[in-house]
Amino acid sequence: MQFKGSGPILFVLLVVVFIVGTYAADYNTFLRQHYDNPRSNVGNRYCNTMMQRRGMTKPQCKAVNSFIHGSKKQIIAVCGNGGKPYGNGLRRSNKQFSVTTCKLSGGSPRPPCNYRENRSNRFIVVACNGGKPVHFDEGQI
Repeated sequence: MQFKGSGPILFVLLVVVFIVGTYAADYNTFLRQHYDNPRSNVGNRYCNTMMQRRGMTKPQCKAVNSFIHGSKKQIIAVCGNGGKPYGNGLRRSNKQFSVTTCKLSGGSPRPPCNYRENRSNRFIVVACNGGKPVHFDEGQI
């Protein structure tokens, strides 16, 4: 059975599904890699535990990663009235967040991964898509 004239409609539908799926994965990836509120109580090896738990130690150890300890609503707000333009499509928060930054210590990027922890309150810089954060700019630590 043929559906005459439905080719363009089907194409547009597939493009929309692809774009929505890609966007959702970006925001979900942001949450997996950078959102931890309230700060997880995992003992005195927070970075080693969280980096492994969130899948950032295989196949190689991620060199630097930060976890933001603010609510999803507060972080999303940075993409709107809670932030201001910061160049190159980035936005800087108007208020400081509690952040834990994990830096790989040692020379090898191969597991087992060992991280140093740095906790501080600071402004966050994110890239947004569709009003939600999709990238945390580690270069602005």
